[in-house]
Amino acid sequence: MTQPSKSDQTRKRILSAGRQLVIRGGFGAVGLSALLKDSGVPKGSFYYYFASKEAFGQALLQDYVDDYLNRIDALLAQPVSGADKLMSFSAAWLDHDRQAGLVSTCLVVKLGAEVADLSEAMRQVLNEGVNALIVRLAEMLRQGGEDGSLLPQTDPEAVAQGLYAQWLGAAILTKLSHDQAPLERVVEDTKTRLLPGAQKGKDQ
Repeated sequence: MTQPSKSDQTRKRILSAGRQLVIRGGFGAVGLSALLKDSGVPKGSFYYYFASKEAFGQALLQDYVDDYLNRIDALLAQPVSGADKLMSFSAAWLDHDRQAGLVSTCLVVKLGAEVADLSEAMRQVLNEGVNALIVRLAEMLRQGGEDGSLLPQTDPEAVAQGLYAQWLGAAILTKLSHDQAPLERVVEDTKTRLLPGAQKGKDQ
């Protein structure tokens, strides 16, 4: 396996530091001095790697999307049922003990509204990432319908889009309230709607 060049490693370090700064304070609050300090890169080096702050933001979001989709692909490849995959993704939104869930680390939650007005290039990266994720969620629904672990769906893509919109909305409410209850209710609603027998068991 080819080792990344020193330049690639430095660029990755800047992106990793930038991601943490964005998670804490949003994209607009990221200053060049703090970014270079946290990444250990000398002043004056930033524009060697990125033509502008917008180009940096675009690269940061693409790096995040690639990492995220790689994790989802790894989940899809696991030898478990479609329901197990979907429920693992659903539960991943929640904070568990000291481990932050997607509500705390998702850049769509953090930056969706901000970059939609700030940068068309950054908006496109996030939008394409969300669309790619929905395709993968639809595949989980298809797998679950085929293996019997989930109720079959006539339009998995539409259901996947609705699920993601529901989780995303609940994540925003959770951040506003500092309370995981909105997300917990959505996770339970997902189980009730999609797991065979779940609605019957709830009604009894």
